[in-house]
Amino acid sequence: MFDLLQVGDSITQAVKYMAGDANQDGKLSLFELLSMGGWIMIPLGLMLLIAIYVAAERSIAIRNASKIDTNFMNIIRDHIISGNVTAARSFAKNTNNPVARIIDKGIQRIGKPIESIEKSMSNVGTLEMYKLEKNLGALSVISKAAPIFGFVGTLMGLMQLFSGITNSNEFEVGTIAGGIYTKLITSITGLVIGLLAYLAYSYLNTQIDKAANKMEAASADFLDVLQEPTR
Repeated sequence: MFDLLQVGDSITQAVKYMAGDANQDGKLSLFELLSMGGWIMIPLGLMLLIAIYVAAERSIAIRNASKIDTNFMNIIRDHIISGNVTAARSFAKNTNNPVARIIDKGIQRIGKPIESIEKSMSNVGTLEMYKLEKNLGALSVISKAAPIFGFVGTLMGLMQLFSGITNSNEFEVGTIAGGIYTKLITSITGLVIGLLAYLAYSYLNTQIDKAANKMEAASADFLDVLQEPTR
């Protein structure tokens, strides 16, 4: 039977003086802790950087695309009802957001059947949605791949650890505990990166849905305007 106190002391000493503790002060800095994960931390680090870049870039792009003057449709309505189609198109064309581009396409099709106008606007809306969803797939991939990479890193580390024990025929509880502690860092890191990527992916999809609702509402309003009597 192992003496639990002795085992605990062995583990404590192994953690305190493990290879990652460069200055042997019994404390690990964040850099020391991450460096103990080995080479698998490099692809995990790249995934983190890609996730941060995509999340920040898409967040800014989606926020800008969702910005629209509350009076935009009122101005378009006034121009259309008064018969000033040229002014309506000029106003829509000079407004840089997905809603304005959808409305501009509808204005270009004025005079054609409502079904044709609606289809043209829907096609533009599909293209605008594609632009908003650009690179979001990378976050989805990272949210699934990062935990797998971390788990693979841990398994590879454990294989190396037990292979070393087998070859040296030495069995020290403290050494094994410290080694397992070190190798688990990759799994934890992978899970954290995956979770962050998943949260960013979910948040951005929610913002895209809100932008899509604005496009649909503006399209419906425009089609209603076309069926209003002119002054």
